[in-house]
Amino acid sequence: MAQQTTPTMLHTDVLVVGAGPVGMALALDLRYRGIRFLILDASDGTVVHPKVGTVGPRSMELFRRWGVAGRIRDAGWPADHPLDIAWVTAVGGHEIHRIPFGTAGTRPPLPYTPEPEQVCPQHWLSPLLAREVGVDPEGPLRRECRVDGFRQDPEGVTAWATDLRTRKRLTVRARYLVACDGASSSLRKAAGIPAPSRHATRVFRNILFRAPQLRHQLGARGALVHFLTQPPALRFPLRSMDGRELYRLTVAAGGSTRSRDLDEDALAMVRSAIAFDTPLEIVSENVWYLTHRVARRFRSGRLLLAGDAAHTLSPSGGFGMNTGICDAADLGWKLAAELAGWAGAGLLDSYDTERRPVAERSLEEANANLMRTMARELPKEILLNSEDGARARSALAEELERGGVRREFEAPDVHFGFRYTSDLVVDEGPGDWRTDAVPGGRAPHAWLDERRSTLDLFGQGFRLLSFTDDPVDPLAAAFADRRVPLETTRCDDEAVAALYKKPHVVVRPDGHVAWRGTRLPADPGRLVDTVRGAR
Repeated sequence: MAQQTTPTMLHTDVLVVGAGPVGMALALDLRYRGIRFLILDASDGTVVHPKVGTVGPRSMELFRRWGVAGRIRDAGWPADHPLDIAWVTAVGGHEIHRIPFGTAGTRPPLPYTPEPEQVCPQHWLSPLLAREVGVDPEGPLRRECRVDGFRQDPEGVTAWATDLRTRKRLTVRARYLVACDGASSSLRKAAGIPAPSRHATRVFRNILFRAPQLRHQLGARGALVHFLTQPPALRFPLRSMDGRELYRLTVAAGGSTRSRDLDEDALAMVRSAIAFDTPLEIVSENVWYLTHRVARRFRSGRLLLAGDAAHTLSPSGGFGMNTGICDAADLGWKLAAELAGWAGAGLLDSYDTERRPVAERSLEEANANLMRTMARELPKEILLNSEDGARARSALAEELERGGVRREFEAPDVHFGFRYTSDLVVDEGPGDWRTDAVPGGRAPHAWLDERRSTLDLFGQGFRLLSFTDDPVDPLAAAFADRRVPLETTRCDDEAVAALYKKPHVVVRPDGHVAWRGTRLPADPGRLVDTVRGAR
């Protein structure tokens, strides 16, 4: 009789399933807070066909907190490559409209963030984050480990997994389980959480190719993204992926994925997208389904959903990964509070209350960008080398400008402007995120000195910013009595005080404002119970 192998038993506080950018962001946040965690990922970590291209500015602020923003900026994107977006009949052909964004080396500083967005495609970002977190046996990331199922009980979660290299079984006992296992999340399905479609599913092809001479040949006509205007298939972006020789062309695949409907030669498609001869090599091709889904709930007991497991949206605007990274920032401190014992009964439920509306708004914003592209009329005359063609291109340029295409590529309101409305926030009505520390919103950036931002004050625990000499001992004592971490900063900078508006501001561990007031609360314990989810 064959000998039965006893499963390896592992213990941790948080089990993260999935080592994509969102799972790794959550791992970084948990590490930052000193929480034990384990990551299981079914893949071997190889990124054959990178999807993610740009890390958004709010995500970069969070990576700054976690200590990796500099490495992301140094990953390899050339500082002199244009970040422009150009609408063209073909790359190197007629240019219809251009949004100039300069280069990473020349763009001016932004007044509202110390960390502008950064091009860092997935085949650079994923291994960078894996090195930062650490791969087994030195680190908590275990590759080629498939989670086969889980069971919850009042004290925690037991998950069963298979090491795909050795076929050995693993059993993991954790206090919490976080599903970062993608759009088709098996954990979400096992928990019976529906994620209904909100818009029609579409099918696209991404063609990854090398063109080592293209950047030189384009010269001043280069761009980060060339939006093509050759209907029906070529009305989507051709994007530089490494700033040197690697590019990705997105084309419509139609309503079917049958091979006979997808057999158009990839090389021919790429050649039709470029106006002149240049050496080309097809690297890979990927057919993908664009779905628009938000899970009905982001929590089921000790299981929580983050990233694509919780929401999938159009890449138009670049909100998908960045929405997921903000999920991680919201969830990480709440899990840490639960594990430390100072969370109120409503704290972990607020993850769903706060993040699901943000995902829904991001989904609709991304879909509006997609539909703008899908519905755009592209007259055949724009392809003509004649006065009629020039007039048609000029008319289309005016339509693009009027249609607000810039918003798809410069959307700080989406990245920074969302506000949480939950029982954890003492709301006080509307406000502008750029000029106001409005409760529920991200605490605004201001420089404290040449290198230090107000954002650098936030993260480990709650932070009380005081712009007066009023004694804060009663509030500090109320936090201490409940074992809720609080640090206090007195600030006499008039510009920062004008930005934060009121003399006292309490900022949460995720960098969002929880409360502010002209004077400290008469009942400080009530405020502390509110912000920790105990009311």
